[in-house]
Amino acid sequence: MPITTRTVRPEEGEVRLDRWFHRHFPALTQGALQKMLRTGQVRVDGKRAEANTRLLPGQAVRIPPMPATPAPKAAPRPIDPREAAALERLVIYRDDSVIALDKPQGMAVQGGPGITKHLDGMLDALRFGSEDRPRLVHRLDRDTTGVLLLARTAAAAGKLAAAFRGRDAEKTYWAVVVGRPHPLEGRIDMALAKAGGAHGERTVPSDAKDAARAATLFRTMDSAQKRAALLELMPLTGRTHQLRVHCAAALGCPILGDGKYGGAAAHPEGFGDRTLHLHARALRIPHPEGGMLELAAPLPPHMKETFGFLGFDRPRTPKCRRVR
Repeated sequence: MPITTRTVRPEEGEVRLDRWFHRHFPALTQGALQKMLRTGQVRVDGKRAEANTRLLPGQAVRIPPMPATPAPKAAPRPIDPREAAALERLVIYRDDSVIALDKPQGMAVQGGPGITKHLDGMLDALRFGSEDRPRLVHRLDRDTTGVLLLARTAAAAGKLAAAFRGRDAEKTYWAVVVGRPHPLEGRIDMALAKAGGAHGERTVPSDAKDAARAATLFRTMDSAQKRAALLELMPLTGRTHQLRVHCAAALGCPILGDGKYGGAAAHPEGFGDRTLHLHARALRIPHPEGGMLELAAPLPPHMKETFGFLGFDRPRTPKCRRVR
């Protein structure tokens, strides 16, 4: 293949350079692309570029000769019609640009060690007649429930990713925690870092210079004396397991069912359900076509049961909508 040049299309604006390459050349490995970038073989408008360079419509991308194409991967596992129907029932909002799901507990968003069934592998079931396959634009932990947003086009994915990256997305979580925080509301500023462990990688508080800043607003919405409390959590940053670590380490109130960060304290006697009680309740984000998208997900069954057990009020769930 000779050296060629391609022009970035309007719908590809804001896409990272490495992701742009993988869309056009799916057989290209990340390692091979990084080598091309290091040696200056890939250029954008005649200049060297990094993997995370954000492309703009109309820019010219220099494409060097591609490595030999490996043998094609095995075809993905066909989606069971019953699984596809169940996935469609999770949709709480849909238009030409986005799809919002109410993710259930236990559903992995992407694959990983020991994970063979995940949402990313079933997104073809959510095309709804479109030629484009929906794309993930953010993540939720496997046992976290609630609002999960998908983009239906490359252009929508770029704009939504920019909104999440630029902190234009307002995320609201509900968590049932063990104990009652003091004070009842405020802001948590606790830097976090990744650390290894006997049971896999963990996120831990850190004073190291290279630790990532992490900030969360919290408010106590209800409490069962000092036994448990319902918190509204608004992450101002998006670190891995941020809310779980902040509740356990900063507030001293681990999220109910979160044994990874709360240990035995997260499973107090008298609470039958050991499932993580963290719910992505609402998301407010600029819509790719203008206006604001306001999404909300109802409580999952295990949290409804706990609300009833503790006597917490259950506010109604507002309708999902686009506000122009």
